[in-house]
Amino acid sequence: MSLWFSSISRCSRCIIGKKVSVSFRIMISRTKTDQVLENLKSNPYFDKYAKKIAKLQQINPDLLSERIEKQEKKVQKKKEKQEQECSNYQAKAKNKVIQPSDTKEARLSDIMNMDMIQEKTKEEIEQIWTEYHKQKDYICAIMECQQYERIFDCGKKYPLFLLPLPRKQGYEFFLSQFQGNKVYMTSLLWYQTHKENAPECLTLTHYTEFKDSKGIVLMRGEFDLNFLNCQEAQCLANELQLYYTGKSSERLKLLETFNNAPNDFKYNDLIGQLEKISFVT
Repeated sequence: MSLWFSSISRCSRCIIGKKVSVSFRIMISRTKTDQVLENLKSNPYFDKYAKKIAKLQQINPDLLSERIEKQEKKVQKKKEKQEQECSNYQAKAKNKVIQPSDTKEARLSDIMNMDMIQEKTKEEIEQIWTEYHKQKDYICAIMECQQYERIFDCGKKYPLFLLPLPRKQGYEFFLSQFQGNKVYMTSLLWYQTHKENAPECLTLTHYTEFKDSKGIVLMRGEFDLNFLNCQEAQCLANELQLYYTGKSSERLKLLETFNNAPNDFKYNDLIGQLEKISFVT
């Protein structure tokens, strides 16, 4: 019986030829499309586009299938990228908790020859500092001592905060923490995963050697090129400065709420503040 059935199948394929494979492919395509459409119904935006999708399904089902397949490839690519980022973060996660006492204050002499710049004027030091970092993968700034003191006095009062960074698919949030003369930032997602062992994406180091003699503080920002580019790192540094200089009562209120009443904190308020700002980077 099984041999007879096998012979009939071979004969049918020879007679019908390509029609079998075409109809079979269409059946698979439609089944797949139906499954995707069923999944789409759970999307909160489905109702908005339901009529257009239904119309396209009737007029040109092949085009709809093509678009669905294209979207699936896009989603898969994004998923693979996220898995790769996850793998990178897992590899970089710290093996032990770094306590405040373990961190030593950064010194300008670790990166520059102090003998060569000690006697320079304020303007000359600013120019040297800017030129020194121009061709390097860092961000840098020169701060007036009063501005530095305002920011770090506020940082002592409100050591933790969230900063939103615009991305193609929306916003990504970064957790910042003041510690010594540094500010550390890490992705909120990875802080939730690794807690205090989360790797830093950006570290802002402030050198105070010329604070008293020249009235300036030199800032250097080191960022992870796997997760941030120079413009994104600068955007986060600018946001931090705007919140911690204390010039806006609305932003100070957000700092206070996040640190003292986190249950009342709303992420959308951060995005609203960011949309009011135009950064020059």
